[in-house]
Amino acid sequence: MAQYFEVHPDNPQPRLLKQAAQILHGGGIAAIPTDSSYALVCHLDDKAAAENLRRIREVDEKHHLTLLCRDLSELASYARVDNRQYRLMKLATPGPFTFILEATKEVPRRVSHPSRRTVGLRVPDHRVTQALLEVFGQPLLATTLIAPGETTPLNDPHEIRERFQKQIQAVVDAGACPAEATTVIDLSAAEPTLVRQGRGDPRSLGLQID
Repeated sequence: MAQYFEVHPDNPQPRLLKQAAQILHGGGIAAIPTDSSYALVCHLDDKAAAENLRRIREVDEKHHLTLLCRDLSELASYARVDNRQYRLMKLATPGPFTFILEATKEVPRRVSHPSRRTVGLRVPDHRVTQALLEVFGQPLLATTLIAPGETTPLNDPHEIRERFQKQIQAVVDAGACPAEATTVIDLSAAEPTLVRQGRGDPRSLGLQID
């Protein structure tokens, strides 16, 4: 049975966030709010938890998981970023964008794309997510909470608890999120490529997308 934490969306209670962080440090999976939709998260270095994350979503190792980071300085430990990429990401962070970048050796091989050695990274613009990352003390491995066979992300924490209470260990309820995935931009090649149009507007980054 998943533990349920009702937190204030603007001033989340530190005591509840610490309890949620302890579950994550212990190998649990949590559903948490972000600035796009709810996401499933776990400890980056926990192999079993990452496998469970993929199993719940029913995605294979070629599906990019994402590192949720507090800021761009943290992101630099996990991805190789040149000046052009950094300037682009600075325009978009924090915000509902996921960037695919070349992973560093800090990223476990089982987490990055098996053939391309890339990883998704993002800095969410959500008070509760940021506060949880602060308490947790390092990035969280994440995937958009889309139920198998569906295309729309879930944004109702009560529904999430009802549907996934036997598969995850915690739900952090900060109210509804926008039920829309992030915009995914691949920066691992010479030119930025739009992989998925979501909540973030690529034009705000100066990208011309057809």
